[in-house]
Amino acid sequence: MKLLNNVTAVILAAGKGTRMKSELPKVAVVLNESPLLLHVLHNVENAGISRKVVVVGYRKDVVTNISKDFPGVEFAEQTEQLGTGHAVLVCENNLKPYSGYTLVACGDAPLISKDSFSDLIQLHIEKGYSATVLSAKMENPTGYGRIIRSSDDGSLLRIVEEKDAKPEEKIVNEVNTGTYCFTTEDLFGALKEIGNQNAQNEYYLTDVIKILREKNQKVGAMTLKNALESHGINSPEDLQTAKQYIDKGLVGV
Repeated sequence: MKLLNNVTAVILAAGKGTRMKSELPKVAVVLNESPLLLHVLHNVENAGISRKVVVVGYRKDVVTNISKDFPGVEFAEQTEQLGTGHAVLVCENNLKPYSGYTLVACGDAPLISKDSFSDLIQLHIEKGYSATVLSAKMENPTGYGRIIRSSDDGSLLRIVEEKDAKPEEKIVNEVNTGTYCFTTEDLFGALKEIGNQNAQNEYYLTDVIKILREKNQKVGAMTLKNALESHGINSPEDLQTAKQYIDKGLVGV
């Protein structure tokens, strides 16, 4: 395993997860005898990333307790749930001075493999991108942000959230997995410009893509080889589906 000393992982783990019907924070829910967050931390670690910043919020004591003994973990607190862009911004002090690269991963997406993380980082660095999105092609993309590419060269134009998507954008079946690699300096430059003028009144991390494009920075997207890895856990049914994927050997953990 090649150590990526110039990459820090930010793992979003502040949400409550009301649809899980559990008092536990969503990332503390157990899949195959291990909390979701630990699956993500293991996969990030096995991709060669030693430094990890876990964003805590709802029942932070539980989330901190799960991950505090994991090597290389630091914490940043999101006291208000103001969106994914805001969640990354609360890590600013952890990531100063801005150098190297930042991988953003979701604490409720336990199936994204170490190979997918490392391939994403490698593509980002090789292509000289400011931001690279991990995408997946889905038969039913409902509920996910859509990847909108240029009809000319296939480059990434923007990501549109479901609630803000036009009818012609909703038929796109390439979606955002919520996993990204950023050049750290470019990420924080753009984060300070995002607004919350959208259906959710939240600060979307996806708006960073649009801002970087407007600055003529290069942005890209890498499609998962195995779309099942993108399966996030939002409900007890999602948890059961993930277990079935693992049991059938359709994904590794």
